[in-house]
Amino acid sequence: MVDAPAPCAASCRGAQRGVISEPAPFPEAAWRRVGAVVVTHHSGRVIGDCLRAIAAADQVIVVDNASDDDTLAIVLAEAPRATIVRNTVGLGYGNAANQGLARVDREFALLVNPDSLITPQAVAALVAAADRYPDAALVGPVLLDGAGRFGPSHHLALFDRAASMLAGVEGRPDGEVCAHYLSCAVALVRMSAARAVSGFDPDIFLYFEDDDFCLRLRRAGWSLLLAPDAEVVHTGGGSVRPSLGHTWEKYWHLAWSRLYCEAKWRGPAAGRRLALRHTARWAGKALTNLLVDNLSKAFNHAGRCAGSVAFLAGLPAARGGAPALGPQDRARAA
Repeated sequence: MVDAPAPCAASCRGAQRGVISEPAPFPEAAWRRVGAVVVTHHSGRVIGDCLRAIAAADQVIVVDNASDDDTLAIVLAEAPRATIVRNTVGLGYGNAANQGLARVDREFALLVNPDSLITPQAVAALVAAADRYPDAALVGPVLLDGAGRFGPSHHLALFDRAASMLAGVEGRPDGEVCAHYLSCAVALVRMSAARAVSGFDPDIFLYFEDDDFCLRLRRAGWSLLLAPDAEVVHTGGGSVRPSLGHTWEKYWHLAWSRLYCEAKWRGPAAGRRLALRHTARWAGKALTNLLVDNLSKAFNHAGRCAGSVAFLAGLPAARGGAPALGPQDRARAA
């Protein structure tokens, strides 16, 4: 069952009032305290721009999930000093991120999706915010789409998300915010906090791993902070080369992971009830769209239905091979 959310830690309470941040330190000084972690999977279309944006980082770790395009060739060309972890099979995002986090030897890690562009000034702003709020485990930037439009990346807590979307997503804040949830598309991670909760849940292959991560950090007494003076362009949907197989995998895991989190945080019975509802819902939507010849939507809903059925059958999503952050990694904690 979900524990009552931890209140914002004392150091973060000022952020709830939208306090405007102080000037950030020089980017070079900030980068020396940060290890950048990028997880790739058929990301050749976007990884070059991403790596050029973090070229000033002293430590770059790229974890590749069995890409068969030119991803690794681009990584070698653009970041020859990067540490590269090559997985011969895809381990999913959370497992791969844990592999990268285990190799970070700095105070902070910067999780960066391949389809994101972050400036040195944004990194400096994130580090400055983390210094002001030492109980903040995650510090997130404002995410902008390719056209510069604000995209919600905070306060969409998992079990309140549907109601929040219906009520209208909160706009861009004027000052720092102590949040219930932060997207890990781009996020500064305090390594001592990540190790304290063993990183991402290795049983989640794709999707909702950042929801679970945020819930566990908050339950452990840490806070999550949005720093709106740090801006990052996140185009979204560009981290993986489009394909029919990827589309099926996406919707399968969206369904499975949501149900896994329901069962983990609200109990097995709640997970099974939601799985039964979702199975019927997605099967009905798939059939309806098939009848009106909307094959694309029918395929997507069929993937969700299959993921729901797999969860009911007790099938795992993660393929194994990457342990959570453990005691052997804690010696590196800052």
